[in-house]
Amino acid sequence: MSCGQSFPATCGGELQKGYEPGGVEKHWYQFWEKEGLFNAGEKSGSKSYSIVIPPPNVTGVLHMGHALNVTMQDILCRYRRLRGDNVLWMPGTDHAGIATQNVVEKKLAAEKTDRHTLGREKFIEAVWEWRSKSGSAIINQLKRLGASCDWKLERFTMDEGLSLAVRKVFVQLYNEGLIYRGNYIINWCHRCHTALADLEVEHEEIDSHLYYIRYPFPGSPDGIVIATTRPETMLGDTAVAINPDDPRYRNLKAVSVTLPLLNREIPVIRDAYVDMAFGTGALKVTPAHDPNDFEIGKRHNLPEIKVIGDDGKMTPDAGNFEGLDRFKCREAVIKALKKDGLMEKIEPIKHNVGHCYRCKTIIEPNLSRQWFVKVKPLAEKAIEAVETGRTRIVPEIWTGTYYDWMNNIKDWCISRQIWWGHQIPAWTCEKCGDLVVSMETPATCPACGNDRLVQETDVLDTWFSSALWPFSTMGWPEDTKLLRSFYPTSVLVTGFDILFFWVARMMMMGIHFLNDVPFKDVYVHALVRDEEGKKMSKSKGNVIDPLNIIDQYGTDSFRMTLAAFAAQGRDIKMSEKRVEGYRHFINKLWNAARFALMHLKQEDTEIKHENLSLPDKWILSRLKSVTENVSAALDNYRFNEAAGTLYKFVWHELCDWYLEAIKPSLYGHKGEEKKDAALGALWRVFHDTLILLHPFIPFVTEEIWHKLPGTKGSIMKAVFPSDEKDFQSLSRDPDAEPMMELVIEVITGIRNVRGEMNITPSASLDVILHSDDAAVRSIITQNEDIIVDLAGLKSFSAKKPGKRPKKAAMGVTGRATIYISLEGIIDFSKEKDRLEKELGKLKDEIAASNKKLSNDDFLRKAPDDIVEKVKEKYRILVEKQQKLMSNLDRIKIIEAE
Repeated sequence: MSCGQSFPATCGGELQKGYEPGGVEKHWYQFWEKEGLFNAGEKSGSKSYSIVIPPPNVTGVLHMGHALNVTMQDILCRYRRLRGDNVLWMPGTDHAGIATQNVVEKKLAAEKTDRHTLGREKFIEAVWEWRSKSGSAIINQLKRLGASCDWKLERFTMDEGLSLAVRKVFVQLYNEGLIYRGNYIINWCHRCHTALADLEVEHEEIDSHLYYIRYPFPGSPDGIVIATTRPETMLGDTAVAINPDDPRYRNLKAVSVTLPLLNREIPVIRDAYVDMAFGTGALKVTPAHDPNDFEIGKRHNLPEIKVIGDDGKMTPDAGNFEGLDRFKCREAVIKALKKDGLMEKIEPIKHNVGHCYRCKTIIEPNLSRQWFVKVKPLAEKAIEAVETGRTRIVPEIWTGTYYDWMNNIKDWCISRQIWWGHQIPAWTCEKCGDLVVSMETPATCPACGNDRLVQETDVLDTWFSSALWPFSTMGWPEDTKLLRSFYPTSVLVTGFDILFFWVARMMMMGIHFLNDVPFKDVYVHALVRDEEGKKMSKSKGNVIDPLNIIDQYGTDSFRMTLAAFAAQGRDIKMSEKRVEGYRHFINKLWNAARFALMHLKQEDTEIKHENLSLPDKWILSRLKSVTENVSAALDNYRFNEAAGTLYKFVWHELCDWYLEAIKPSLYGHKGEEKKDAALGALWRVFHDTLILLHPFIPFVTEEIWHKLPGTKGSIMKAVFPSDEKDFQSLSRDPDAEPMMELVIEVITGIRNVRGEMNITPSASLDVILHSDDAAVRSIITQNEDIIVDLAGLKSFSAKKPGKRPKKAAMGVTGRATIYISLEGIIDFSKEKDRLEKELGKLKDEIAASNKKLSNDDFLRKAPDDIVEKVKEKYRILVEKQQKLMSNLDRIKIIEAE
């Protein structure tokens, strides 16, 4: 092996005794970046493969969701590079309008100032300054995960090129009549002082009340009783609606009622929307403060009276309640209604209330003049793209959810009343009021020639620029080489929580502006929860910090854990214990590599087929199978299956069996030919296994790779085993695998009996195997040396079934019976005493557990997880008791022979 000057100092030599991830990870990541190994290249004839990273908020800190998402993308990108693809993984961050503005505003507050004092221009400068100092934190954290993005192409949603794309899209959609401005009920956050899209509203069930209020008929104490959860909004009522099919109101003659507290006469109308089962079947209609009432108002030409202002306080139209906070007003309205005798009753109720996804303030449906995208025409093509298979959603269960949402899509409110973001490219003429939407700032008004035009102060919803991410990052609206090479992208890896916030909108925009889908596949991964399956949250105190996990166990251990448990459609239960388990896996691989490197030399890279032993043939056949299975799993986003296959192969087949089986050959006990054959097989298996593992555990595989004879350059430039000519010459061995499985079965049977009978591992045993299958006896006899070595035997023979040997413990495998002579091996009397003492202890433990489980008070009051733990403990104790009783009976029988 030759190590060029560009390679790090760890190239060549022996592996250190223990794997220390910290230094190794930093070391190799810097090397990969320096060598440009993450960069999309110009591979002649190679297939393009591209992913755009879901851009984390510039305010973000790495959490479990990021870690899972980025790990999956990195696995795919590293895998496709090994398959020879020209890979582009486009990185970047989102400007995160509301979130970033909140962060900077808090910083200003600590400095005893605010954005209004600074003014818009200075405030934007302050945000850019904050971004330059703090905005790269999340990127550095992604790098710690091993993310192999093409960092020279890193984008930001407020970059000049992306801002140009945003203006281009806005102007074109406006000119096509797909963006309009109008009055509409929007979700208003009084804390953030901005409109929120429906998807940005989080609904939470709360305890509240249903208030029954009588609206009198003019000049009469009688009236219609309505039920509402928001009595403060009654001040803006402009009608009472009843269902025309409601028999309770069929004979109602009244055409109006008097609005309590304000004494304003409002009409009684009939509308099929009214739910006859809710409350009294009569609905107060407040068109300015409820989206459904707004639609009723349009149908019946009702006035819209806004009684709650943008600051959350009551407007002059609220009469004597003007200036009160909305919730203080609710209390005052209830008190006044009771005083006037119009509050019929109050019932407790639980109902869902919308909250701002950022600050958790209860949102207020408010009438406002906003900008909207007319999305129905865009959605139709996005639905068709999935129906026709141009874009595939995996797992398929999310396809139905996608259709449901897209078929019921509402116009998208895209304006936000904040300062940080893409300012809407629209100007109003101060003289004639004409609206000008333009890519560039207009010098004069096209209608009247006036040069005094005022730009719209609102900015665009953050998701508007994010919806353009797959093509704006590649240079659109210019016709760039990146676009031609990598659009549409190969796959989008995302969480289900932004399937509609982001994915559906990217579909609509990509198809509309590039006439093609933005990605061929959408892989929707599940959530990472705590070890009990609960959602992580700061309030619950169950948040696991990925960076702490990486510091303690290493990045590779963490990545392998995420991959191993990432079954499609199933949430991951994360715990440090699980990561620790995969740290042991890394150690197992490391120690196996150290053992192999003690024996491998430069000339050991050729397989000598004619001299291969059964273990050699078996491991090469298993390698072929594992390679095919890993490839198929990753091609279909079955990350857990690929990781599980590799774990089983490395830990159990390679380390537990193969390395142990070939030790006599490696130490020269079987002759030079067998040694050379074993070394050739060992090199091939380690070489290919490192490549297969690399997408999952990139750091440790790179470190070992540079110590392995016969390797050149970085493992990132290696060829995936199934694409190598040497590998293609290998084939599954239909004989070696079942033969080795039989040998393993017999050795395992002997080991099990040794454990059950409490025989010391150092005791050399005499074993006889009985089988009426001549083929079984033949295979066992041919490989007797392997069984003797690995089972620690003094003698071994395979015979036809005959008389059972005396003083022998028996074990049964699928195809044979094993007899182990116990004469002189164990002291029967001492073993009986040991077993009886253990059974005595178990009896007491079982009684204690049974007492708990028989206690109704415990079962009723204890948490479910505690009860389950006691049940599981009881089950294990009973199983152990049964096994010990069986062993005791066996000892008594054998002793009596």
